[in-house]
Amino acid sequence: MRVWQAAVLVAVVPVACTPVGVASPVSPPIEVVRPREEPRPVEPRVEPTRSPSPVRSFAEVRGLWVVRSTMTSEEEVRRMVLDAAAAGFNTLIVQVRGRGDAFYRSDLEPRAETVQGPPDFDPLATAIREGHLRGMAVHAWVNTHLVWGPATLPVSPRHLVNEHPEWLAVPQHLARELIHVDPRAPSFVGALRQYAADRPETLEGIYTSPSHPEVRARMLAVWVDLASRYDLDGIHFDYIRFPSRDFDYSRGALERFQAWVTPRIPGARLNDLQRLVASDPLAFAIGLPTEWDEFRREQITSLVRDIYTQVKALRPEAVVSAAVVADVQTAYGHRFQDWQSWLADGILDVAVPMAYTPNDGTFGTQVRAAREAAGSRERVWAGIGAYMNTVAGTLDKIDLARAADAGGVVLFSYDWAVSEGGDASDPFLEHVGRERFGF
Repeated sequence: MRVWQAAVLVAVVPVACTPVGVASPVSPPIEVVRPREEPRPVEPRVEPTRSPSPVRSFAEVRGLWVVRSTMTSEEEVRRMVLDAAAAGFNTLIVQVRGRGDAFYRSDLEPRAETVQGPPDFDPLATAIREGHLRGMAVHAWVNTHLVWGPATLPVSPRHLVNEHPEWLAVPQHLARELIHVDPRAPSFVGALRQYAADRPETLEGIYTSPSHPEVRARMLAVWVDLASRYDLDGIHFDYIRFPSRDFDYSRGALERFQAWVTPRIPGARLNDLQRLVASDPLAFAIGLPTEWDEFRREQITSLVRDIYTQVKALRPEAVVSAAVVADVQTAYGHRFQDWQSWLADGILDVAVPMAYTPNDGTFGTQVRAAREAAGSRERVWAGIGAYMNTVAGTLDKIDLARAADAGGVVLFSYDWAVSEGGDASDPFLEHVGRERFGF
């Protein structure tokens, strides 16, 4: 959920998916169908769905993002639900795929290393049970392409960073160096990890390649698994974007782009690039910058479309939402996240712009832009970076979201609010609930 915006300096906080500067029986494993590595056909346009129809509907969504650090024990999950309910929050967006791992019972990905308790403890099932008992909506927050931090590599051999390093995204800076390195060589992942570690202000960690067909199949399988086995009110995209314009220059991505763009360019230009690529594997990406951006943007949009279509076929009432970069130009041009078109094309029910700023003017501008793009108030919830604001600043942001006619607010995050936010004599969430929610 971390975002750098062109005009806003975002602070560093030590929790997952934050800006620096999201008990059922276990089903049999889902068979992941691996599509062929070839250019995608153009998908038919989906008719817009202007207003989601969730099971638990609220005149105003009063939400909390709950980071995975709270999803580690039954006691922590129960306490979180009680705290949120007591303060008048009605929607919980709980992180269940943090870094390519599972805070729920999964046959697809390894159990998160930080989960405590017996093997049958299911953090997501507990949150759903406790939340629904109190009339709260519970959404599963799924990180898409960020799969590990710039730290010691995962312990589990099943973690995709260990099992499938060929799925990982490569920055342009390392592309020529790694193009002929076997991804299973320790130096490959080591270089990606070190690259992120050297850039903590601009890069959260290791990402997967958005164009890799097996990455896309894995993400679709994760969403289908969650939608099929849990009584969720919705599922929430996060990190459904590129980390920056510097990615993805992996060998597979460059080859897939060359195949995708070949029918789209004149023969003479194609011949020139084919001669150049023999000595420079980045020739097509560098020589065709407009098409390269279009290709990268399409990888994100087409995955959203595929997931939305399948989840809605299974659970029409489930709300599909996404935490999105609030600044539209940054989202579109630097993260290849065209969320306005997702709303317009009806492949996203709700956008949650991460308008993380202490500045009221910037916040108001971003939320109003999202509200206009959404078309109706139910389709936009304003994301408030509570960690960047005082209690008073957070209350002001709630007022601004209401003035913009947003369908609700989501605070980032529960974990910060109960650990660092507010005053012990007047807890942050209780203060917000008393002053703005009438609790």
